[in-house]
Amino acid sequence: VQLQASGGGLVQTGGSLRLSCAASGRAFSGYNIGWFCQAPGKEREFVAAITATSTTYYADSVKGRFTISRDNAKNTVSLQMNSLKPEDTAVYYCAARSLAVVTTARYKYWGQGTLVTVSS
Repeated sequence: VQLQASGGGLVQTGGSLRLSCAASGRAFSGYNIGWFCQAPGKEREFVAAITATSTTYYADSVKGRFTISRDNAKNTVSLQMNSLKPEDTAVYYCAARSLAVVTTARYKYWGQGTLVTVSS
């Protein structure tokens, strides 16, 4: 499985971005998908996840602001990011096929990351 993350960019505080994760491979619909972020000098952190049955999970810091969704027909998972804050600035990675609890960074496949920068 290959993952391609896109949609990052520069946005002002309070703005919105929509990240997309496009996947190759027929087994995509059976995979849990996660989004993680990593800011400079920090560990990779959980942002959101969606299971194969479309149950969603969110980090406390993004609840009510971010929405994860999936379109199995298009092999894509999206992360709608609203009310962005400077502390959301990071490289965002999508990951597929969790090997443990979906909120941990134990996934078999990882995308290359897309940079989100929120200016104050």
